[in-house]
Amino acid sequence: MKAFEIHVDRKDIRRANLVETPAPIAGPGQAVLQIEGFSLTTNNVTYAATGDIIHYWKFFPTGVDGQGIVPVWGFAHVVDSNSDALTKGARLYGFFPMASHLTITPQARGSSTVMDMAAHRKDLPVVYNTYRRVGATDPTEDAKRALFQPLLATSFLLFDFLTDNDWFKAEQIIIGSASSKTGLGLAKYLAEAKPDVPAIIGLTSDSNRAFVTSLDACDQITTYDALEGEIAQRPSVYVDMAGNADVRSRLHHHLGDNMVYSCAVGTSHWDKFTPTGDMPGSRPRFFFAPSQIEKRRADWGPGVIDRRIDEAWRRIADTSGGWMQIKTDTGAKAALKTYRDLAMGIMQPNVGHYIAL
Repeated sequence: MKAFEIHVDRKDIRRANLVETPAPIAGPGQAVLQIEGFSLTTNNVTYAATGDIIHYWKFFPTGVDGQGIVPVWGFAHVVDSNSDALTKGARLYGFFPMASHLTITPQARGSSTVMDMAAHRKDLPVVYNTYRRVGATDPTEDAKRALFQPLLATSFLLFDFLTDNDWFKAEQIIIGSASSKTGLGLAKYLAEAKPDVPAIIGLTSDSNRAFVTSLDACDQITTYDALEGEIAQRPSVYVDMAGNADVRSRLHHHLGDNMVYSCAVGTSHWDKFTPTGDMPGSRPRFFFAPSQIEKRRADWGPGVIDRRIDEAWRRIADTSGGWMQIKTDTGAKAALKTYRDLAMGIMQPNVGHYIAL
């Protein structure tokens, strides 16, 4: 198969199919990128589950009613270009479709990045439209970056957001789905800041409790079935990585007015991501990482938040060898199977998946 896309049913994101497509040709001002590889995690399932709410389906339209392409993070190189901004052979890291190729309308932004100025992307967040020039690197380093940079960037931005708001005066921060990579990243960044942070509580399933314990980042680990009996009724922030409506409702009713801030980040339990209606405590909000990036760019000036994110994700990723196995599979069929498994909830918290094309 020379060119392909993986199309996902927008109404039932567990349903996905491999679609053969014509190899694209660059039009005026365009460049065609051939995708070399990308990571697949529950983060991508979140993109699909919130595709209509947060417009993730708009990045890479299929032209087929009811079908979407899930965004992924990875690497690509230019195979055809009619743009002065990118020459053949240039290599990029960034936000790509779950596919073999992407056509962009690049505009240079300094020497290290280009922006896709395609008309359908002009109103979408800048961070997703920006591609960074990279050189050839070791495949293991490519996989590590594609896996950890987007997830740990979100973890760091959550940490920064909570810091920026003085923890909302909370005495404890409860991390839902603490075994998720974004959840464990937040726990790690909070642990680095001890003792000047509230107590860190990891909320997880019984099957993942040992894994979360092994990370040595949380002050307390509680399973979902024990939360009412084990979580103290004191001012709390809830960071919901799972999107499980039942757990969210139980926690809000348990804490009542002590739930001083509640936000949803990911939806690893996307099939249980349903409205919960009115609940005690702070109204749940969705945390959108690009908004915090834009705030910090305004606060600190250009380049500062990007540098801090880069330093932060590398610091945690460099210690990941003891608790994360990177599994690399090859080809479009492997990508399809891995995505389906993740959407079905078939995953191990200590495994990260990278697809080489």
